[in-house]
Amino acid sequence: MSRYTGAHAKPNGPGKLKGEVIVITGTSSGIGIETTRALATTGATLFLTARDVAKAESALASIFEPSRMEIIEMDQASLSSVYAAAAAILAKTSKIHLLVKNAGIMAIPDLRLTADGHELQFGTNHLSHFLFYNLLEPALLAATTPDHPSRVVTLASSAHNVHGINDPDNYDFQKGGYDPSRRYGSRHLHATSVHPGLVQTGLTQHMPPDAFKGMEYLYPTMKSVEQGAATSVWAAIGKAWKHDGGKYLVNCAMAEPYAEGDDKFSATGYSSYAYDEEKAKRLWSDSLKLVGLRSED
Repeated sequence: MSRYTGAHAKPNGPGKLKGEVIVITGTSSGIGIETTRALATTGATLFLTARDVAKAESALASIFEPSRMEIIEMDQASLSSVYAAAAAILAKTSKIHLLVKNAGIMAIPDLRLTADGHELQFGTNHLSHFLFYNLLEPALLAATTPDHPSRVVTLASSAHNVHGINDPDNYDFQKGGYDPSRRYGSRHLHATSVHPGLVQTGLTQHMPPDAFKGMEYLYPTMKSVEQGAATSVWAAIGKAWKHDGGKYLVNCAMAEPYAEGDDKFSATGYSSYAYDEEKAKRLWSDSLKLVGLRSED
């Protein structure tokens, strides 16, 4: 219990982030709703993105406060929609203190492409968030101070243990094989990646009924959406990550390396390539090109 005692030694109750700005993607279902519900208690101004605005309005009706919350339409399968959403947010604020990249899809049954011609899951989960972050980066840096750095929280998954980063000429599975930090610390902008755990949400809607056949052992480890959102909220406003980042977090703790032989889906560790600086640089550089942004070289 000692770590909980320490965490509550200097409590920050409801409304303590009044005047700050938080952006959360994918707020119409699952963990996105619960993350929004928790962060709404901080008193901050919230910009909440969703592909289906009406669905988000219905999902968030019980906590929605029009005076400090706004739902922004953003279809992450379209980079033009990402540009429009970022522009809508930046037209109303020049500073962003926290970005939570929560939206995502998985297990698309066949190879589908985004409006820009990228494999749907890669385009939605990675490229759209990559572009969104880059468009909002000036506002994140504008809000940061040495005493109160801005933060970026990215939802990840233990499924990264199953497969590494594709070769540059096969990001969109052009060659087949389809099967269903950055460090800104010196500029006081910190990022973390979060595995929420195995949570039964709409994310699994494309999975066939027998997808978990033979994997019944996973059922006892599954979490509620509230539990799934816990690590996201911890990374977003927890004191432990005020001046730190570049880490992969699981179960409200920093993850340990993946142990060879562990089950890849229930494992809480990270694969070595997740911290491979050369691969990270390559993916960053290639992503800039894929979303049409100028290279930093």
